[in-house]
Amino acid sequence: MELRHLEVFLAIAEEGTLTAAGERLHLVQSGVSSTLRALETEFGAQLFTRTARKAVLTDAGAALLPEARATLAAAERARRAVADTLTEVRGPLVVGTMTPLRMIDLPRLLGRFQTDHPHVTVSMQAFPDGSAGLIRALVEGPLDVAFVSVTTPSPAGVELRELVRTPLQPVVPPGHPYADAPDVSLAELSGDRWIDSPPGFGNRTITDEAFALRSLQRTVTLETSDVTVIPGYVAAGLGVALVPGFVSLDDVPVRRKRLRDGQLFWPMFLATATSRAERRAVRAFTQAVQSEIDLFNPQRP
Repeated sequence: MELRHLEVFLAIAEEGTLTAAGERLHLVQSGVSSTLRALETEFGAQLFTRTARKAVLTDAGAALLPEARATLAAAERARRAVADTLTEVRGPLVVGTMTPLRMIDLPRLLGRFQTDHPHVTVSMQAFPDGSAGLIRALVEGPLDVAFVSVTTPSPAGVELRELVRTPLQPVVPPGHPYADAPDVSLAELSGDRWIDSPPGFGNRTITDEAFALRSLQRTVTLETSDVTVIPGYVAAGLGVALVPGFVSLDDVPVRRKRLRDGQLFWPMFLATATSRAERRAVRAFTQAVQSEIDLFNPQRP
């Protein structure tokens, strides 16, 4: 069995037709068909049921699918390991990021990194379920490194390096009962409607844990993955919120408060898949991130 056979099989499974698989792999359809026949002959089983419009996995094909992905991923890791022995830092690097990422100037960082390492191909991925999704992608393989915000120890297979942390600050709309108070407690805001990030995001986890620690309950009535728009919702009277210190409140009619319970902080980490931590491209990126923090971020922990 050749890796190319598994690549063709995976392309058909993911694209749904032999024609689309051929376009993805730059193969003519007859080449895709002959490769599939060879693979089915080798396994002695039909892998797809073909209709006029779609190729559907049989039970045998469904059983092969995760094994094919694992085999191709292992082959890619082997290729990267060999590439990393070269004198130049080169190869692919997949970086996961929170949305938005304001505690570090990511465009500037990537620009400096690509100038220093022009043979590294960087691709960026964001996940709709925040840091939880990023950590999962590091463990399962698509990501090499990721910017995350977590409150628990790193899971097996992931290394965490804390970069910066920013305070979470209560904001309330004008006319709120505590609008003119110098500070406020979580208990005093627990009966309000809340605006927050969805579950899985670091700031949401920190706030949920703070309420649970005090045996308080709250109702989140609006969720958004973009923390920078939260003050606008607060100003519109839709609820109260805890927003990170990097979120601008300029020209937004909200009232920022001190938190009487003690300051809550939202940390940002660079998370690295331990299985790929020694790749030259990963090490170079980690060093570039740390240099960026040292040079430009006075909030370094």
